[in-house]
Amino acid sequence: MPLTVPTDRDVDVSCMGNALVDVLAHAADAFLDEHGLVKGSMLLVDGERSRAIYEAMGPGTEVSGGCAANTSVGLVSFGASAAFIGKVRDDQLGHIYAHDLRAAGVGFDVAPAPAADPDATGRCLILVTPDGERTMNTFLGIAGRVAPADVDFGLIERSALVYVEGYLWDRPSTKQAILAVTDAAHAAGTQVAFTMSDGFCVERHHDDFVALAAERIDVLFANETEICSLYGVDDFDLAVEAAMSRRGVSFLTRGAKGSVVVGDGEAHEVPVEPATRVDATGAGDLFAAGALYGLTRGADLPTCGRLGSLAAAEVISHMGARPLVSLGALARAAGIA
Repeated sequence: MPLTVPTDRDVDVSCMGNALVDVLAHAADAFLDEHGLVKGSMLLVDGERSRAIYEAMGPGTEVSGGCAANTSVGLVSFGASAAFIGKVRDDQLGHIYAHDLRAAGVGFDVAPAPAADPDATGRCLILVTPDGERTMNTFLGIAGRVAPADVDFGLIERSALVYVEGYLWDRPSTKQAILAVTDAAHAAGTQVAFTMSDGFCVERHHDDFVALAAERIDVLFANETEICSLYGVDDFDLAVEAAMSRRGVSFLTRGAKGSVVVGDGEAHEVPVEPATRVDATGAGDLFAAGALYGLTRGADLPTCGRLGSLAAAEVISHMGARPLVSLGALARAAGIA
């Protein structure tokens, strides 16, 4: 059944995810080996492990981040309206995070947890190796405690799409929030988009993610590793065939090989946009921003994929997970706005 995105909503996309302050630094491969880190992965760490890696890593750049929040900023850069649902504490990093997100034009109205809460605002230590690959070490803190009480369900009803990051599935309260949000979205005719987030994340929650993809997700985002893991196959073409049978639309990214967009019984190959890779952080997040923007504007699926590739190319060309120029202007210059 074709995907139908409402056109009469106040908010184009509401994004739900972990509110994290990113600390980015360059690192050699030897540093990863020394600390037992798997290149290209996202590892959940406790406060002590986070402090140890932070003290050992080189000079870092602090920016507000988190996958879904990065996507929300990318959507605004394209010219869409976006809101973010996530949790910070009433502390220094929490204040910085909220200010940065609102300054970017994203609606963010979730009340912070009290300063006395034992969990601080979350942070992600991102190590960028010379090949541009990023390895993430995430201390969730308060970010991982998003609960149904933190969600404005009126916002979900006023949104054309709601976008959820798979990392949130790691804790019981956030699972409950996701299920409540998807229920409310479908009751209101709001489409549900979901990113698998990480290959290890798919492995941890495989059966749950299979059920989500079959029953609740209208717009699925996954990279090659994630979609193969989801369907238990080693061949990407077999994973594409499996995705053809699921509901809605699937955006499947393959790094330098481009992406494949699956929907309406067809698979469309989309090439990458030329770019010099400096830092891969945020590539998937910004790809999602471009694809979601296209969906809210009624673009066909190949065009949605091109918008995603355009945004991903911009963000990998510099350090950090958020665009430095107007993505809307880039899209217009490329003739795909």
